[in-house]
Amino acid sequence: MKGSHILLVEDDERLAHLVREYLQQHDYHVQLETRGDDAVARFDPQTDLVILDLMIPGIDGIEVCRELRTHYRGPLMMLTAKGSDIDQVLGLELGADDYVVKPVEPPVLLARIRALLRRGAAAVTANDEMRFGTLRINRAAQEVALDGRPLALTTQEFDLLCLLASRPGEVQSRAEIYRKLRGREYDGLDRTVDVCVSHLRKKLGDDGERPQLIKTIWGKGYLFVADGWG
Repeated sequence: MKGSHILLVEDDERLAHLVREYLQQHDYHVQLETRGDDAVARFDPQTDLVILDLMIPGIDGIEVCRELRTHYRGPLMMLTAKGSDIDQVLGLELGADDYVVKPVEPPVLLARIRALLRRGAAAVTANDEMRFGTLRINRAAQEVALDGRPLALTTQEFDLLCLLASRPGEVQSRAEIYRKLRGREYDGLDRTVDVCVSHLRKKLGDDGERPQLIKTIWGKGYLFVADGWG
């Protein structure tokens, strides 16, 4: 959304200034940091989205992601030249909402940014609440509580939970979930949905080996169980 505040953490000066100028031309406010430790120390609570390179001086992007996720729940995108599955899974496990491999064309990056910001805005502006036993999902406040205890979910985890809980007892395919969460078609290879489901299960106390709350329906997708929440 125009006017949003973006924290860009990138040590490649040419790329950093190119991205900052491009985003500023589209009416975004951009705070540029070239070191991981500076990004953590100077973090502005009003930040709407973080774009984080993996290989940066000071402390690396993985550690910055870990540090920010202790208090920042908004969308976080990793922008990096490293594209291995291990890097992607590690970043997503720590709370990244999207993973973009460089080089990336500015219009493509802008589209991904807009998709992340739209997801966050949709969660904030929705005004309904869902309850399943001791599980409470408040879309307006973007809060989740289980057994009266608040859960710290990332934006992507919250969106995934809302998506699954909105159709309890129905199987939703990986491709459908991916399309709704990421705003583009599933390529058959990206593990974002699987990693996010795994992370969400852990926070909900669901058994990853034999899940009873968010079930895997092999060959079809995932199913949210409405009556398993006490």
